[in-house]
Amino acid sequence: MVTIMSDVMFGFGAMRLDLEDENNPSSINFDDVTEMIDYYMDQGFNYFDTSYAYHNGASEEALRIGLVERYPRESFKIADKIPTWALRSEKDNQKFVDIMLERLGTDFFDVLLIHNINESFLQIAENCNTFDYIKRMKEEGIAKKIGISYHDRSDLLEEILEKYGDAIDVVQLQLNYLDWESKLTESRKNYEICEKYGKEVIVMEPIKGGTLYNLPDTIKEKFQDNGMTLVEAALRFAGSHENVKVVLSGVGNLEQMKENCEVFKPFEPMSEEENEFVLEMANEIKELIAIDCSYCGYCLKECPAGIPIPDFFELYNSEKMYSLPSLHAIYGTTAAANAPASACTECESCMAICTQKLDIPTLLKDVVDTFE
Repeated sequence: MVTIMSDVMFGFGAMRLDLEDENNPSSINFDDVTEMIDYYMDQGFNYFDTSYAYHNGASEEALRIGLVERYPRESFKIADKIPTWALRSEKDNQKFVDIMLERLGTDFFDVLLIHNINESFLQIAENCNTFDYIKRMKEEGIAKKIGISYHDRSDLLEEILEKYGDAIDVVQLQLNYLDWESKLTESRKNYEICEKYGKEVIVMEPIKGGTLYNLPDTIKEKFQDNGMTLVEAALRFAGSHENVKVVLSGVGNLEQMKENCEVFKPFEPMSEEENEFVLEMANEIKELIAIDCSYCGYCLKECPAGIPIPDFFELYNSEKMYSLPSLHAIYGTTAAANAPASACTECESCMAICTQKLDIPTLLKDVVDTFE
């Protein structure tokens, strides 16, 4: 049953910003980002989500230039994340936070999260006493709220909340209708654990990195027949749960920003009938998506061969849906500018950081078979 909510906030996710050079994730188009920030703030929204890792640090700098240096600090909220996988000692907690605050040009976070907690990275956070660290940051006023961004099974989340519940105000969860009953991401089960422990939920990946937007016309028409656009359906499903306070969307241009804002002016929770419809559609969509990638890009830094893994997975998924000759040309161009999928050495360094728990080396072989 869907609980009616009306105070859910649309959050500006600053992880997929417009680039001047598609091959350089740091080359953010600051003019475009500033234009999006102005439109977003003008619509009455004020929650910005970034990370030490997004755009190799340029995301935080973009928010400083377009937001912090141009608006009163009390007029907006910023959430940022400590890069768990990069921690080597307890001192690194402070080192990274100092860098994050400097990049943002602020002296406090509205929300400070431990980034991408899963079974592997939980051990790193515990070894570096990061849970105690963020608790101290809240006590010292450096962070107003603290918590984790989480990508793993529900039983582990319950263990974490049982052990560190006093150091967690919010949990940032991957939550969308495609993953609601997933046995890997366990969106529903993880949400229910947060509800059980009374934790606020911030939703990430409500459109699953654009997957729930880039669907065939036959699927799009079924949503239109039920009075919804693809984006509207995804965002409304994510926001129609009692403990959800913010729904993030990684907008990349002004057109996307306008479309996302419209869904929340005002926000209309899904009816039970609409909820049932999108969950039925999830089963149909799953049959079309070959690789369950959210295109977050975390794997890119881990690949010693420099393979643009998310780009290749997106091309592969598109090929399985549409089978267009142009996709092979795009693959060739991308592989020539970076590295082909066949350059994979199966080192598996990408797998620990994959939020979707994909067997990336094996899937890259499928890409090779299709495009090479």
